[in-house]
Amino acid sequence: MVVAPRQDKTALGVWIMILAVGFFVCIDTSAKWLSAGGMAAMQIVFCRYFVHFALSLAVYLPTEGTEALKSNAPVKQFLRSLFLLGSTSFNFLALQHLPITLTTTIMFAGPIVVTLVSIPLLGERVGIHRIFAVCVGFGGVLVVMQPWGAEFDPAMIYSLIALTSASLYMVMTRMLAGVESNATSQLWSSGLAMIAVAPFAAKVWVWPDAPFTYGIMVAIGCFGAVGHILATYAHRLAEASILAPTVYAQLLFAAIAGIFVFGTWPTPWTFGGGLIIMASGLYIWWRERTKGRPATVPDPRRAPHE
Repeated sequence: MVVAPRQDKTALGVWIMILAVGFFVCIDTSAKWLSAGGMAAMQIVFCRYFVHFALSLAVYLPTEGTEALKSNAPVKQFLRSLFLLGSTSFNFLALQHLPITLTTTIMFAGPIVVTLVSIPLLGERVGIHRIFAVCVGFGGVLVVMQPWGAEFDPAMIYSLIALTSASLYMVMTRMLAGVESNATSQLWSSGLAMIAVAPFAAKVWVWPDAPFTYGIMVAIGCFGAVGHILATYAHRLAEASILAPTVYAQLLFAAIAGIFVFGTWPTPWTFGGGLIIMASGLYIWWRERTKGRPATVPDPRRAPHE
C-alpha cells in the first residue's frame, strides 16, 4: 500500500487542522439540530456513519483498492471501532439534553482519562507531575458538571460514558499505530459503526417532512469525512505534537455554534472548568512532548467524532 510522503509545511498544516476541527464541531451542531427536531439518536448516528463510509469508499478504493478493507489486526480494529461507536452514540444522546459547549468541554478531559488508562493497558509509567495534572483536570470536570448543585443534569452521565469510550478508542488507536493504514482505520470505524447501528436505527426511523432536514442528514456524514481527510492531510504537513493543541479550538467553535444556532451562551462554570481542563491537558501534552512520548491531547484524526 502506497503511503503519501511527509512534507514540512507546519503553518499550513496548523491552519488545515483548525479547519478540520471546525468540521468536527459541525458534526455536533448537526446532531443537536436534528435531535432538537425530534430525530432519534440512533438514526442520527446511522446517517453520520453511512455517509462517512460511502465517502471513504469513494476516496480510498480508487487509489488503494480492496486492500484498504483488509486489517492486519482485526480484533483490535473491531474494539477500536466499537469504542468509537460508543463515544459517538452517547455524545449524541447527551446533545439531546445539554448545550454543545458543555458536552465539548467534558470531552476535553480525554487526555486525562487516556493518561490513567494507559497505565494498565499500555504499561506506561506516569510521574508525579502528570498525576497532579490529572487531578487538576478532573477538578475542572467537576467544576463544569457541578454534581453538588442544582445545575447538575443526569444527562451528563452520557457525556462521561462518551468520554470513557473515546479515551479507550484513543488507546486502541495507539496500539494500532504503525500496524494499520489510515484508510483501513477509516473504513473499519465508519463501516462497522454503520452496520452495528443499522438495526436500531431501522426501529426508530422516521422520514422527515422538510427537505432541509435531508440535507443535514447528509451533511453530518460529510462533515465527519471531510474533517478527517483534512486532518490526515494536515498530519502530512506538520508533526502531530505541534498539531495536537489545535483541538482546543473546538471550545471556541462550539461556543459560536451554541450562541448563533441554538441561542445558548456558555455558563461561567463551563468556561472556568474548561480553562482548568485545557490547562491540565496542555501540561500533559507539554510533559509528553519534552520527554518524547506521543501526545495524549486528542488527535482529531482519532477523536470521538471520527
